[in-house]
Amino acid sequence: MSKFNFRVRKAAAALTYEGGAAFTRDTKHDLVLLAVVNMVGEDTFYEKAGDRDDRFRTLVRAVAVEDADWTVRFVGWLRGEANMRSASLVAAAEAVRARLDAGLHGDNRRLVDAACLRADEPGEFLAYWTASYGRAVPKPVKRGLADAVRRLYNERSLLKYDTDTRGYRFADVLELVHAAPDPAKAAWQGPLFKHAIDRRHNRDEAVPDALRMLRARAELMALPVAERRAVLDRPDGPETLARAGMTWEALAGWLQGPMDAGAWSAVLPSMGLMAVIRNLRNLDEAAVPDEIAGQLAARLADPEQVARSRQFPYRFLSAYRAAPSLRWGHALDKALTAATANVPRLPGRTLVLVDTSASMGSPVSARSQVRHVDIGALFGAVLAHRGSDVDLVGFADGHFRHKLKPGGSPLRDIEAFCARIGEVGHGTQTVDALRATYRDHDRVVIISDMQAFAPWGGGSVSTAVPAQVPVFGVNTTGYAPAVLDAGQPNRYEIGGFSDKLFTMVGLLSGNDPAAWPWEAGRESAA
Repeated sequence: MSKFNFRVRKAAAALTYEGGAAFTRDTKHDLVLLAVVNMVGEDTFYEKAGDRDDRFRTLVRAVAVEDADWTVRFVGWLRGEANMRSASLVAAAEAVRARLDAGLHGDNRRLVDAACLRADEPGEFLAYWTASYGRAVPKPVKRGLADAVRRLYNERSLLKYDTDTRGYRFADVLELVHAAPDPAKAAWQGPLFKHAIDRRHNRDEAVPDALRMLRARAELMALPVAERRAVLDRPDGPETLARAGMTWEALAGWLQGPMDAGAWSAVLPSMGLMAVIRNLRNLDEAAVPDEIAGQLAARLADPEQVARSRQFPYRFLSAYRAAPSLRWGHALDKALTAATANVPRLPGRTLVLVDTSASMGSPVSARSQVRHVDIGALFGAVLAHRGSDVDLVGFADGHFRHKLKPGGSPLRDIEAFCARIGEVGHGTQTVDALRATYRDHDRVVIISDMQAFAPWGGGSVSTAVPAQVPVFGVNTTGYAPAVLDAGQPNRYEIGGFSDKLFTMVGLLSGNDPAAWPWEAGRESAA
């Protein structure tokens, strides 16, 4: 998800999981590379979830004790810019625990607050903490959660996240951390906090007048079931649902009937883009009219809305594959273009090698159909469609060249590339692929989990490409050993899934490669 220069690297005699020569990183770089790809609690091809999570916790605890300010900034960036929700919560909790165990104070409250960006996350943090360390919650944790609560709790978030399926509801958090309302929000946040506690304890209290959205929802809930669908047919139906903070999930429960075209049409104007792209199949199955679909397509093509949605670019590829009709294809293509708008046209020629071996065929998370190899194909296709001169190559035991079509569809290019991944075996011969395909390119990008076999002809990545040519390894999995020695000049290792991956352009453009992305303008912590 990000730009990182891994120049500071420990030379080590190591092997990849497939027996090739490998290199290891210093603690901070190892933590960052793992964090930006770590789907907490999930197995990967070579590493079990428990081992992977233990490695993550160990790295966090070591860095937090060593450098608290760096860790606070890193956790905030990981949750905000990198958009890694579970990893940032675990990182903050383990960092605070390690610092408390070491008798260190002063930054722990900031760490907790930095990990919370969504209103359900204070409860998620508490759930993780109590499961890991018991129900005794230290004061710095309480104070950090209180800071987050004042920042995040509002009427809409209460309606969306404060449900009886949660282990820690809003009231549980409020009563535990003793959060007072933000003085600037006291007119409505004080009544909100009281109402959250009243309803948690089943007190029959009227919704306060200051909470207009909650009162609007209460009015809708009071309607007899038989009269509810008629609300959707009124001219002000969409506005009525929006005023009541009605999500599509809440609407389905409120109607106690099917989400037909009328229901979707009424709630779509107030749905976020993330919810829209996850429901394209449902919209088609409900036969939502083309007029409504056209309005949604315009939203998907709007760069501002795409940016606000904070979606990984691969989400649009996933939606493209899931949507059964062709009416979404062009709009999703535009959304992908908008989501990767920070990719510039690179000067000269770029060789992009995408690992198509068996391990890269695993999904990026248990709930996703997008694979690691898809991330590589997406990277190459997007770079080419920005006007760069790109040679896109797939490799495993052998290799194939994939000709990109300038001016065509990035999504179709990705699909065409991925249709060929079985052509060249299942191993990972990175060095041999470089030897066969490097032809005086100005830079090389390798997208892989970096677990190569020993090359048939010997040698290494560094010997296969001249020393003055930059080589960027895009590590999609974050394993501890890697085939690329980023301790050498012009050799860099980056990682991730989101558009932040393309901030590697700072390296390509000759910017200072030593600064961490959360320390812009500051001296590098590395």
